[in-house]
Amino acid sequence: MIVKKLREKNNWSQEQLARLAGVSLRTIQRVEAGNKASLETLKSLASVFEIELSKLTEVIAMLDKNCTEWKAEPWFIKFFLFGSTKRSHMLVSEYTLLAIGIIAWLMFKTIEVTTPIAFLLAYLNSKLVSYIDEKGYW
Repeated sequence: MIVKKLREKNNWSQEQLARLAGVSLRTIQRVEAGNKASLETLKSLASVFEIELSKLTEVIAMLDKNCTEWKAEPWFIKFFLFGSTKRSHMLVSEYTLLAIGIIAWLMFKTIEVTTPIAFLLAYLNSKLVSYIDEKGYW
């Protein structure tokens, strides 16, 4: 999606971008549709747009909250992803919750509220990330 925005910002057609990047028109169409691109394609696009490869890949992995499909999602999905636009942030949250659950379990060795809640939230977070992955919003 970022590729399309950058292309439109430069007033290029898909054909022009494909020619400049040295890739096929179909490749540009796939990338703009949100499909994964090869490293060579990403390098070519980063070069054409004169941005760093890391910026291009970082932006591709972000949640596009302006697309019409996102706006049609239920309120609770939007609520739980309110402050997060990057998949990596969601994974850090999941690992943090797992660590909290493990530490609470090791420290208290009893069934305390913290341990099951932390594990439950980590599980729900992983399901949310899987759902967003399936929808292709990243």
